[in-house]
Amino acid sequence: MNRPTRRLKLFGAITAIVTPFRDDGSLDLPALERLASRQIEAGIHGLVPCGTTGEGATLRPDEHASVIETVVRVADGRVPVIAGCGTNDTRTTVEAARRAASAGADALLVVTPYYNKPNRSGMIAHYVAIADAVDLPIVPYNVPGRTGQNLGAELILRLAEIPGVVAVKEAAANLEQLATIVEARRPDFAVLTGDDALALPAVALGASGVISVVANEAPGPMAEMMERAAASDFVRAREIHYRLLPLMRANFLESNPVPVKVALAMLGLCGDTLRAPLGPSDGATRRAVGEALRYAGLVGAAA
Repeated sequence: MNRPTRRLKLFGAITAIVTPFRDDGSLDLPALERLASRQIEAGIHGLVPCGTTGEGATLRPDEHASVIETVVRVADGRVPVIAGCGTNDTRTTVEAARRAASAGADALLVVTPYYNKPNRSGMIAHYVAIADAVDLPIVPYNVPGRTGQNLGAELILRLAEIPGVVAVKEAAANLEQLATIVEARRPDFAVLTGDDALALPAVALGASGVISVVANEAPGPMAEMMERAAASDFVRAREIHYRLLPLMRANFLESNPVPVKVALAMLGLCGDTLRAPLGPSDGATRRAVGEALRYAGLVGAAA
């Protein structure tokens, strides 16, 4: 079995970065470069291209590689790049993992297979196959709302025993489950929540950080909130949390990344074009996103 060639510390606010598209649906790589640069300059602690927020499921293999290569080039070793490469077919996922490794990713974010809903032995075998195929750290992604299946703490801890599995993105929106994982994990296993609204309480419980959607709009505040929480400065961390909470909620009024792309367009950072089967947001979402941006003090701050 292969072993990761480098150790990686995952912590703080890690942005699940969007994939900008031009009006014709093609990749807008210059816009992606600008977004990634803005994130790093604002102090974010890592970047996740090609995840759910990055519409990874709609990217062709060549586009998948191009997006990762672009983010890796901009990051230039300053922050880790954890590339999304999960599918519901093990062979396809292994191919995507190898492609991400060739593109220069530092680690892999691998969602649990959706639709198939693997049994325990199949789930373990899926991640073992990926670990055997690549020499990169692996982060399983537990998101029952997308996959229809909750791994549960016991199976997540079992996956943590696979050499190369270094962290979990835990997005079950269940703090008790997250706390159980944190309590029983080995010391070097990172627990990252995938729920922005739970990022502060998760770190208070001992989690390492968050893979965040709202950090697309507010990278500096999210990075500061995670740093303050890690330092037990919960007064300041709470101030930031409540300032961003309406935006965190607005980001999920429709399927992610529909609202966050609306927000980024309002901030003048990229267009709001989506890949089918996602469609344009409705008027109510646009109004809510605009109000949340104003409440957070972000409107006009992107220039």
